[in-house]
Order: sequence, then C-alpha cells, then structure tokens
Amino acid sequence: MEHTKIASPCVSVCKTDPISGYCYGCGRTDDEKAKWKDKSTTSDWKLSNLQQLKKRLSGWVLFAFEKNHANKTKRLNSN
Repeated sequence: MEHTKIASPCVSVCKTDPISGYCYGCGRTDDEKAKWKDKSTTSDWKLSNLQQLKKRLSGWVLFAFEKNHANKTKRLNSN
C-alpha cells in the first residue's frame, strides 16, 4: 500500500488562517500541502494526515470536508 492513490483533502478554499496557520478549507498547513504534492510521500503519511485534519476541523466545516473527500475518493477509484 506504499503509493496507493489517495484523494487530496483540498476543497478549493485556499486561504490560511494567520493565527493557526491552517487552511480554512482543508485544515492543512503550508508544509502539509507541499508534502501532499511530493511524489515520495507515502500513503501511510497521507492517511495519518487525513485523521489529523479531521481532528482540527469541527461542525459544518468537518461535515463538508468529509462529504467532499468521500466524493473525491469515489471519483478517483471509479477511473
């Protein structure tokens, strides 16, 4: 499972909160965004990061994030 395709958590709301350093849309830091794009990043790291992101988000933002990511994952796996 080293390089299994995992859908990016990006929800196309790319604005970073200046206090927390987290993206308002996906909850990632700029370093995490860069690591997702790095071809050497493992699937294990991505899955772990997805769990961290879900802990950072709450309420309707978490709900929308999970729904969006599930749809992206479904599309990715249907190709």
